[in-house]
Amino acid sequence: MRIIEARQLTKSFRQAVKEPGLKGAAKHLFAPRYIEKIAVQPLDLTVEAGETVAYLGPNGAGKSTTIKMLTGILTPSSGTISVNGINPYKKRMENAAQIGAVFGQRTQLWWDIPILESFSLLKDIYQIPEAVYKTNMNQFIELLGMSEFIHLSARKLSLGQRMRADLAASLLHNPPILYLDEPTIGLDVSVKQKIREFIKKINQEQQTTVMLTTHDLGDIEDLCKRLIIIDHGAIIYDGSLKDVKSNFARERVVFFQVASPLPALLNQLAQAPDIKLDIQGELEFSLSFDRFEYTASEIVGRVMKHGEVVDFRMEDANIEQVIKTVYDGNLDLKHSRPQEGA
Repeated sequence: MRIIEARQLTKSFRQAVKEPGLKGAAKHLFAPRYIEKIAVQPLDLTVEAGETVAYLGPNGAGKSTTIKMLTGILTPSSGTISVNGINPYKKRMENAAQIGAVFGQRTQLWWDIPILESFSLLKDIYQIPEAVYKTNMNQFIELLGMSEFIHLSARKLSLGQRMRADLAASLLHNPPILYLDEPTIGLDVSVKQKIREFIKKINQEQQTTVMLTTHDLGDIEDLCKRLIIIDHGAIIYDGSLKDVKSNFARERVVFFQVASPLPALLNQLAQAPDIKLDIQGELEFSLSFDRFEYTASEIVGRVMKHGEVVDFRMEDANIEQVIKTVYDGNLDLKHSRPQEGA
């Protein structure tokens, strides 16, 4: 079932063009000039209930603008949006009741009161039944490790503690949709892992739909099965994380440990134009190759013909390398999510 659907969605802003100084300000006052900046071009987007989607792009690509339209903060310039059957900018109260949101460095907690009291206020705002509230609080405190700071005010929390509290606050009313904008920014590894495990558990147990924007590629690999890449306000790739790696991660690396030096082989490989040799030691080296030109068995077999292989391991390009290639414009991203009936 489609829980988020946008058709031909666009957003543009009118920006003032001013010359510098007092003269420029006076001139703009009497003869103002404006330019139109297109943040989101005609965009079609569907998200199924229970999906975990990474919505990615470089700074200024239109990610946050899209999320703000889906949450009802911004009104689209044109196009239609439906979020769980509701128009988010026309019915903002109803839409707010069915979504949770964590926006990076911004908090939804009250700054000067204990976290527990903030949760109690949210309980009243969202009209959460007492039994649901107690169940969720007990679960969140345990899973997110909040017992040590639940009685502190938001201003006394570390960044990691506040992010965990914000995540709990956003899910207190059991929303079917969760928007996450840089949820692990600036956090240490242990806190990141705790937050990721919590999000995965909520998605699996409650089928909460998760839409994530992030520059932390560890978040993507840990949480998301689907990848949407946007650039200059337009979607340039929409497909599974597995497919984007399979289709676009061309380079594969095999690391070898051999029983004795293989100078003849290494000299031969050093001259090969389509295989990259990297020598780590007398008995250790790696070979990088195009997975569409060679198979791993061909590479391993080639080495084994020249000597005894003690051990080898293989690595594919990680998601960071793939996304960097996409951002650099080195891929022809024609592979989009197939349409129904295609």
